[in-house]
Amino acid sequence: MNSAKITKAIILSAGLGTRLRPLTEGIPKVMVPILGKPLLLHHIEQLKKHRVTDIFINLHYLPDVITDYFGDGSKFGVNITYKLETPIILGTAGGIKSFEEKIQDNFFVVYGDVFSLLDYSKMANYFFTKKDAIAVSVVGDTDHPKDSDLVEMGDNGKFIKLYPKPHSVLPLQYKSLKAGFIFSPKIFKFIPKGIYSEIDHELLPNLLKAGEKVYGYELQEYMKDIGTIERYKEVEAFLRNQ
Repeated sequence: MNSAKITKAIILSAGLGTRLRPLTEGIPKVMVPILGKPLLLHHIEQLKKHRVTDIFINLHYLPDVITDYFGDGSKFGVNITYKLETPIILGTAGGIKSFEEKIQDNFFVVYGDVFSLLDYSKMANYFFTKKDAIAVSVVGDTDHPKDSDLVEMGDNGKFIKLYPKPHSVLPLQYKSLKAGFIFSPKIFKFIPKGIYSEIDHELLPNLLKAGEKVYGYELQEYMKDIGTIERYKEVEAFLRNQ
């Protein structure tokens, strides 16, 4: 099935970026420049490359910096819909819930503070091979499993059990949850409205508990969280060497 079937993506952008100061003094975390270009623009360009043109962005910290730069998205060739989370941040799952009335199709979810070169077309094609999937999560290896959310999967990639961080003992077999998802709109009924909730700690476990099918998509491309100054520098160094 064609990846053009998924044209919508939520970019979670409400974070405060406290660990990235002083880079985030006066700007939201997703507006930190990567080789001179806002991280959020990298996301939008990568999504657009794979024909994802309806973009939904949740806001909280310094929202005007984002809306003033991107507007309705037309100058970047996309359509952007915003949702301001106030007075509190609603978490990764709560942020998704905010767009329930706008999204009736399968959609991507992207963590705004993670630099990604993910091939969204390949991921979408994988999703459509799993006829019973309510969700697909990017998974991969990790060199810091004790503070990562881990998952045990079957031979067909289906999630069997989740192991939320932190861990004193590691499971015998595991992959790490990464920052990329495809969700069916059916997931909205599993997210409470107006309440803080997370994808990894609430939504995914709730889906599995309800007997829904979640699959892992093996990460093949470069992806890195820029949550700290050190990781931010690693991403820029990687891109300079391309």
